[in-house]
Amino acid sequence: MTHLELFSGIGGFRQAMRLLSNDGGPRFDCIGFSEIDTAATKTYLANFDTTNERVLGDISAFVENGDSVAHLPRFDLLTGGFPCQSFSMMGEQRGFEDARGTLFFCMAQLIKACKPDYLLLENVKNLRTHDSGKTYQVIEHTLSGMGYRVFSDIFNTSEFGLAQVRNRIYIFATTTKLPRNFLFSADAIKRNFEAIRKTSLVKQRRTSDALHKNAPSKYWLSDRIKRTILANGSGGFIAKSEIDLDIARPLCATMAKMHRACQDNYFSEAFIDTNGKQRYAGGVDGCENVRIRRLMPEEAFELQGFDSAFVKNARRQFGIADSSFYKQAGNAISVNVVYAILAYLSSTLNWR
Repeated sequence: MTHLELFSGIGGFRQAMRLLSNDGGPRFDCIGFSEIDTAATKTYLANFDTTNERVLGDISAFVENGDSVAHLPRFDLLTGGFPCQSFSMMGEQRGFEDARGTLFFCMAQLIKACKPDYLLLENVKNLRTHDSGKTYQVIEHTLSGMGYRVFSDIFNTSEFGLAQVRNRIYIFATTTKLPRNFLFSADAIKRNFEAIRKTSLVKQRRTSDALHKNAPSKYWLSDRIKRTILANGSGGFIAKSEIDLDIARPLCATMAKMHRACQDNYFSEAFIDTNGKQRYAGGVDGCENVRIRRLMPEEAFELQGFDSAFVKNARRQFGIADSSFYKQAGNAISVNVVYAILAYLSSTLNWR
């Protein structure tokens, strides 16, 4: 099956396809990818063989050039985690008023011109309810108007073998004939995933499974920063700051900026060294006597289902900085969720 990956980031869809193929699933051949972030593109190039593939770059500029779209090779499946900031609960939720929101329509132009048989798209959970559901209705109407049957559901990363709470909507659409009893639901896909006994996926039951011992000193927090992240709030913002969680909070693109421990993920030395059996239950008082650190980039990638070689390859080949890795991990697609969806679709729709 041929594949075009839009808004590719570090290649979450493609990594899931690679692993599924390695595990005996259908073969996926990527004909090209689109990503505007330079550092993310370098991480992608360091981890995938893109020989003879089209590098689309900025999708809006690519689509504006009609000749470029017309000369794309035929492909069967289009994937994309189109930009979510304009729909996210973390932002102003301006939706299609935001320039990033309009990138959906750039993608729709390419879909209309190329008409792949299948689409698999990802976005934040809030996409479904944004603007009282009108935003999702526009997306569904746009795709159905091009002849696609559209399905969607909310998937939580923590239910697919990764120790991170991360709720995302996945939209599947197709122009092909479907089995009479076809169902696209997180529950059905989870049941199918749980029945798969052997995979090459990165997996964890809890965060301690992903945490590396003997982290470099730069990842350990100073006493001043520990007091900041463990504070339960200031002014009108009050929230309980907890560390040493068994299931991580959602990774976000801004985790390099040292937010509070009620927003990002931090771990004590005791929790790491005892594989999660001991944890820090205190607050600001006494924190000077406890060593606490942030996630390393390798660990953040693993909580998204990428093996740590992704980080090592990009560091070695391009010298990518940690700040870029954190952003990439926060923006990434959870590999295991896509693997589960593709495994279900390939068996249900007889993909070869």
